[in-house]
Amino acid sequence: MAIVGLRGTGEFSVDFRPTNYRQLFTLLEPNGTAPLQALLSMASSESTDDPKFNHFRDELPDRVLRINNSGGYNTSATAMVVDSSDDTAFVVTGTIIVNVRTGEVMRASANANTTTHTLTVERGIGNSGTGVAMLDNDYLAIAGFADSEGGTAPDPISFDPTTDYNYTQIFKMAVSVSGTLQNTYLRTGDKEQEQLTKALKLHMGDMERAFFFGKRAEQNGSTAQPTRYTGGLTNMITNVVDAASAFATANKITEKEFDRKLVEDIFAYGSAEKVAFCGAKVVANMQEIGKNRWTPQQVSGSYGVSMTRYATFAGDLLVHLHPMFRQVPGMEDAMIILDMPNLNYRYMKGRDTQLIRDVHTNDFDGVKHQYLSECGLEMLQGKPHYYIKNWQTV
Repeated sequence: MAIVGLRGTGEFSVDFRPTNYRQLFTLLEPNGTAPLQALLSMASSESTDDPKFNHFRDELPDRVLRINNSGGYNTSATAMVVDSSDDTAFVVTGTIIVNVRTGEVMRASANANTTTHTLTVERGIGNSGTGVAMLDNDYLAIAGFADSEGGTAPDPISFDPTTDYNYTQIFKMAVSVSGTLQNTYLRTGDKEQEQLTKALKLHMGDMERAFFFGKRAEQNGSTAQPTRYTGGLTNMITNVVDAASAFATANKITEKEFDRKLVEDIFAYGSAEKVAFCGAKVVANMQEIGKNRWTPQQVSGSYGVSMTRYATFAGDLLVHLHPMFRQVPGMEDAMIILDMPNLNYRYMKGRDTQLIRDVHTNDFDGVKHQYLSECGLEMLQGKPHYYIKNWQTV
């Protein structure tokens, strides 16, 4: 069974033929320096006809409000102020509101005042109109709508999606071999082909690092030759958990704390199966957890990328020790959790990863080729992804 977000069965069939150099790299080195590129090559890809690509982000609101009055409210108060929130606009005449703490059911008798954030309600529905005293910061959940027979339609409500964007970045990696070297017998084989193979690995590695660490930017945008940089995961993910300060002990996440974070937050949005790229210390921490109660299970259906499953009641984490996290200082104690269906590889139309041969000048005694990719990473939704850093011990 393939990983959520990948195409096909998750395995290369005997008659599989790569349709681009990214798929070729995945076939040759699924556990090489660029496992994210390997997965993206077999996941969603889409061309763009503009180096700045936009997308909409939309989600259903929580529709939960919170009392904002230091003294709370007594059992008969019918006007109450809540915290400033866009969800206030969803309270129209007839909206049912439940105090989560007390269980009291109320019905809005007027549309909410979105300027003063004031609700006007009928108290104690089903309790002869007798309410229950409220405390400051009590949560109020919108729980449907109730109208009388022969009633009219309520006032309409709506919410608009937000827009986000990223840029395609031009990646290049050149190879040059002199005419003499081309015609020299080498016991190690064809030097030109050797350099091309190494260059493809380096080229994919450059893209991998940009997709993790890049910062979205455009320089000289008003000129004929602007330079654009694609945003990477560490700069685009807004859910950042710093273990240096987020838990009871600095730089320590216990098994219980980790499981609670997964169940309560990380799997609250997106798929029930996510990919976690980790540094060596994080993998060692998870291995220590595994010695106590977790039996590591190898994952199939990932096109050869080696993964181990960490299961919870909320969802499964597919863990991969990223080789780049060994190379880049500071990433050994990091974990980047990705919801693959909410990531998209975008490439400029006609400029996906390709080998362009013979880019040398006519008077050059030899050959020069280059790999070129103009591409970027699209994050369709932000909430399903997480970045945990400074996890040094359990």
